[in-house]
Amino acid sequence: MNSILPNIFYFNPTCEYAIANGDAAWNPNRILQKMESDLALLPLFLAQSGDYIIVDKIPSSAFINSLNQLNLDTPKFILKKDALNNASFIKLQKNKLLPWGWSPAAHKLLSPLKASCSSEFQNSPVFNWRPEYRNLYSKKFAAGILKTLVHEYPSEHFIAKKQLTEVCTSKHDFEKLIQKWGKLMVKAPLSSSGRGLQPITKTPIHPKVWDKLLAIVKDQNYAIVEPYLNKALDLAFQFELKNEKIRFLGFSNFTTDYKGQYNSNSLNGLPDNLDNKILEFAKYIPTKIIPPLIQILEKSDLAKYYEGNFGVDTLIYYNEKNELKINPCLEINVRQSMGLLSIQYEKLIHLEKKGVYKTYYQPGSTFLQFKNKMENKNPLKIVNGKIISGFFPLIEASEKTLFGAYILV
Repeated sequence: MNSILPNIFYFNPTCEYAIANGDAAWNPNRILQKMESDLALLPLFLAQSGDYIIVDKIPSSAFINSLNQLNLDTPKFILKKDALNNASFIKLQKNKLLPWGWSPAAHKLLSPLKASCSSEFQNSPVFNWRPEYRNLYSKKFAAGILKTLVHEYPSEHFIAKKQLTEVCTSKHDFEKLIQKWGKLMVKAPLSSSGRGLQPITKTPIHPKVWDKLLAIVKDQNYAIVEPYLNKALDLAFQFELKNEKIRFLGFSNFTTDYKGQYNSNSLNGLPDNLDNKILEFAKYIPTKIIPPLIQILEKSDLAKYYEGNFGVDTLIYYNEKNELKINPCLEINVRQSMGLLSIQYEKLIHLEKKGVYKTYYQPGSTFLQFKNKMENKNPLKIVNGKIISGFFPLIEASEKTLFGAYILV
C-alpha cells in the first residue's frame, strides 16, 4: 500500500446486484440504499490514518473518541457529495479507489476521482469495467473452480463428484436434479450475503416456489443448483490478489440464518460449543484447500482481470454416512467482505477472549434503541486498548439509524 497517497474507500455491498443489472445508472432500492448509508463507516477498519472513507454523514467526535479507546488510527471522512463534486478533492493526488466491490455503477459513481489516482491503479485491471468481468462474479465461475479443484486435487475429504454444482435453465432441469438429489439449494448466479437463495426441501414444489425458481432463470438466464447438504460449519478464506499473485490473509467462521442470509462472524477462533470432531476437521482442512486453490485461481480469469481482496466460502457438512466432508469452493466473493472485516476486528479483542461480530436490522426498531439495551446488559470493559468484555458498536447510532454492526465479547 502506498503510505503517502490516500486510498479512497466506499461501502457498496449491493455491487453484485449492480452487476446483474448491468446499467451504470443502476441504484439499489430504498431499503438497500439506507443499509449502505447506515453502514458506510465499516471500511474504516480496513483503512489507514491518511485514507478517506466516503460517507453520507460525518461521524461525531464522540464516536471517533470511542474508536480511539482501542488505539485505532482513524482515517478521514468525506461526504459523498463533496467527494464527487469538490474540485480540490477531485484533484487531490490519490493512490487507489477501493469500493467494497466493483460494478458498472461503482465505476460511473467514482469516475470523477480516477484521473488523480496513481499510475499503479490506472494500470490495474480494475481501473475500468469490461463486459467479461461479469463472469467472475457469477456463482457459475466458482462452480468451475470447484470442479477443477476436485478433479485435479482429489481428496477423500472433498464433496463427491456426483454432488458438484449444476446449472438449470428450465423446469425440467430442476425436476431432474430433484430426482437425483432429493433436496436442493437454488441460487441466483449474481447475488450476495445469502440473498437470492431458495432451498427446496419438500415435494411437490409449491407453485409460488416454482415462480421464484423460474424468475431467477428469467432474470439471469440460468440458476445455480447444489444438493441441500447437512451443514456442520461455514468457513471463509480471505485473500488478496495483485499482479496475478494471490496472498492468503486468514480464515473466518460465519453463520447464516435459516434462509441462508449472513448473520455473524466468530472472532478469535471457532465457537467454544463446537463438536470436537468438527473442530479438528476445520483446523486440518485449510492445508488441503488453500495451496491448490491458489494455484488454480492464479491460472484463472480472476488473476487476469481482477486486483484486490476476495473471499472463498466453504461448507463443512455431514454426508449420508455421517462423515464430515467439505465443499472447498462454495462461492467466490470478488470484493471486500464481512470475513475480511472480522480479521481486523480480532485485533481489537484481547487475545484470550472470544467474541462475535454481527450486523443488525429489525424493522420497527432503531440501532440506537438496540445499542442502549445492549450496553446496559453488556457493559464494555477495555484494558490496555483491547476489549475484554461487553458490547462495542462499530458504526454510529442515531434515532434514524436502522442498520447497525457491533462486536460482543
